[in-house]
Amino acid sequence: MIIDLWISAQRELRKLVHRVPLIDRWLLGELIGPLLFALTAFTVVSLSVGVMFDLVRKIVESNLPWTIAVQVLFLKLPSFLVISFPMATLMASLLAYSRLSANSELTALRSVGVSASRMVAPAIALALLMTSLSFLFNDVIVPRTNRSAEITLQRALGKAIAAEKGDDIVYSRFGRVSGPDGIIGNGLTQLFYATKFQSGTMIGVTVLDFSRSGFTQMLVAEKADWNESQAKWEFKDGKILTLTPSGSTTSADFDQYLYPLSSGPLRIAELPKDANNMTVFEAIEAEQLLSDAGDRKEARRLRVRIQEKFTVPMACLVFGLIGSSLGAKPNSRTSRSQGFGISVVLIFAYYVLSFSFSSLGVKGTLAPLLAAWGPVLISLAGGGVLLRQASR
Repeated sequence: MIIDLWISAQRELRKLVHRVPLIDRWLLGELIGPLLFALTAFTVVSLSVGVMFDLVRKIVESNLPWTIAVQVLFLKLPSFLVISFPMATLMASLLAYSRLSANSELTALRSVGVSASRMVAPAIALALLMTSLSFLFNDVIVPRTNRSAEITLQRALGKAIAAEKGDDIVYSRFGRVSGPDGIIGNGLTQLFYATKFQSGTMIGVTVLDFSRSGFTQMLVAEKADWNESQAKWEFKDGKILTLTPSGSTTSADFDQYLYPLSSGPLRIAELPKDANNMTVFEAIEAEQLLSDAGDRKEARRLRVRIQEKFTVPMACLVFGLIGSSLGAKPNSRTSRSQGFGISVVLIFAYYVLSFSFSSLGVKGTLAPLLAAWGPVLISLAGGGVLLRQASR
């Protein structure tokens, strides 16, 4: 039964493959080899520089078990594959089409009326496949493996898990407040600050409360925990200072005090510090939380990162178009070493452009949509110009 299903599946696959035009099968076959070579080369180089040397240092200096180091290395592999996908797409398309051009095979295709656009179509199709694969890795696999790698490494080194600690936790709450002139409007009602968050506990907590008209209350405590059953914060070992409308001050010490505030500070403290460790859905939730808390700078940064979750994989399409267009130019001759050098230059130029736009978006100079998609659109336009030149 299983053998029959396997044979049937093979037949269907052969039928599907034969439906693809011969020219596309031939060009895709020429692309696969350079793609695998480039993917391996870029992944090994980036993984060595980004992780391997640091793990070797930890093995020597911190007695990290080599089995844990290998485990962390494999968990980090998907994040470096995402980096390698666009670069490998560029180098593969450039090398494959340059070799075909140097062997006059593309000239033969032109002589029978095949346009440059038709010749680069398989490269674009492969680039779209790599774009989809990159998005899948970036949004589903990489956040989980990065967290697992960090937790595994921290536990092996005997340190607190990174997801359960943090510094300088700030949370703002806005609501309806009465101004000095008696007019009611929206404003800051509470400001929560903790110097540290560790193992679910806020340490060194200060809360400013402006919710009562004319009164300013400051609560200072050594630590605070979120009480889920009462939906309140439980402050311990602290003092409450209250400034009344008449200008007098009252104070009271306490061992334990329940304070009505949402779990927003806890949710902010538990957010991954790096947006690369979030899925798109998690990043959208985090951006909404930061916006509600009044942290406009971090919320704006996350809005840019959310758009980049889509534009980073689009680099595969950009590089596929540019690489195939450059390689398909008449009399193009590019060796592997030359292809690697050209790829590095193009990659450097693209990412400098991307980082510049991204910084302007985080700063607020550009809208998040433009900051993320601007480099992609500019590069696609440049690839279109190169394709037109290859058609002449």
